[in-house]
Amino acid sequence: MTELSRKERSAMARTAMPERDGRARATTFDEVNLGFTEELAILEASRCLRCPRPKCIEGCPVGVRIDEFIIAIADGAFDRAAEIVSEDNSLPAVCGRVCPQESQCEGACVLSRKERPIAIGHLERFVADRAGSSDPVRSSAAPKRSGFSVGVVGSGPAGLACAFDLARAGHAVTVYEALHEPGGVLVYGIPEYRLPKAVVAAEVDRLRRNGVTFEMNVPIGNAESIDDLLDRHDAVFIGVGAGLPRFLDVPGEHLVGVLSANEFLTRVNLMRGYDEGSNTPIPDVVDRRVAVIGGGNTALDAVRTALRLGARDATVYYRRTEDEMPARREEIRHAREEGVHFEFLVNPGAFRGEEGWLHTMELERMRLGEPDADGRRRPEPIDGTRVDVPVDVVVIAVGNAPNPTLARTPGLALSPRGTIVVDGETGMTSRRGVFAGGDIVTGGATVILAMGAGRRAASAISNFLQEGSEGDSSDAASTGPGWLPTPSR
Repeated sequence: MTELSRKERSAMARTAMPERDGRARATTFDEVNLGFTEELAILEASRCLRCPRPKCIEGCPVGVRIDEFIIAIADGAFDRAAEIVSEDNSLPAVCGRVCPQESQCEGACVLSRKERPIAIGHLERFVADRAGSSDPVRSSAAPKRSGFSVGVVGSGPAGLACAFDLARAGHAVTVYEALHEPGGVLVYGIPEYRLPKAVVAAEVDRLRRNGVTFEMNVPIGNAESIDDLLDRHDAVFIGVGAGLPRFLDVPGEHLVGVLSANEFLTRVNLMRGYDEGSNTPIPDVVDRRVAVIGGGNTALDAVRTALRLGARDATVYYRRTEDEMPARREEIRHAREEGVHFEFLVNPGAFRGEEGWLHTMELERMRLGEPDADGRRRPEPIDGTRVDVPVDVVVIAVGNAPNPTLARTPGLALSPRGTIVVDGETGMTSRRGVFAGGDIVTGGATVILAMGAGRRAASAISNFLQEGSEGDSSDAASTGPGWLPTPSR
């Protein structure tokens, strides 16, 4: 391609991602976005302004050298682009699909001022998918073995990112997963049409080829404890996420037909409800009226899944306006194209039923008041606006809390919210040799933020091991740096 001027690049339109027709895809779990061809990838990469100080890198929680891999794509050097991405991102095919790029790397792009940022996520997905089963990182010399062993609890994004970096540093790494397939929320929480299971499996296989060992069906905190892991590892990383669903605490949540998004999505994924003809044991949504409460990506995942399972009507109810929805704009657009309905400025006050079964939902109209602690205008009820709406299934998607299983670990400091207290720079907990990161520390966040925490912890763990900490790492009486509070019990 002829070299373009900066002005010509900035005038180019953003390259659209090919995708399945909206109404047609609403009946299938096939992936919605189809991916760039080589020609489309080169066209989009050619829009990059090649900034002297690329702000997109600052917006990436794992520090991918975005400018370099995009230039490589523009030059047609796809293998080189894959190498660059893989040096900093252990799950590029995943991140290219589910990361909220618009608020991170793409949001920092200079072209976002014109609402046409470079499609960084789509380009990342392109190079990851094109690389396929090859492993650019593996092609370099194998790292010298350190002689140290690290146990990683949880095979979600934080655990996988941490394990990958630790293995590249030469440590022996074992990942412990409570369920029977690795991937955590990537496998059990995100629908097939948005993140195919085969994509996650391929990323996990790449970690295996780089020396990471996986032990499945091992729920740490029940089958074994953190102390057990410290008996056979030199350090431990906890990345179990925040899988305990929050509810609304309103009357009627006990009724049959009211469930959390965690339960709904996990059942569909765990029992392969996305496969045609599957007998998945979830509340029957076929020809039913399904209401999803919430405005995040999980809410949209739930409502779009219900639609694909045969719901007669699938509606999102959100207590703020569309502008305040934390869900990705692309996901909102996709949902609308598929036939999902949206009701804004409403909030459920109760669920009602007969003989234990849900029949109606009481809704109250809201208006936006003053900003809350997060800077968003607080929803306030409008008196006299309560109405009953017929509904058969309600899925509640209003956030998650940390699972309390690991709270029983002696000497592990917890916050009032039940999250694990860590040093913000290193991820070190109050237990010597025990680190943590991801949603178990921050509460529910994004895949890429969890990965960033995993990478930072991996670096800190390597430093901890190399500094020769030979003390008894299971001794809770004299553990942890002085900045930590007294462990909560």
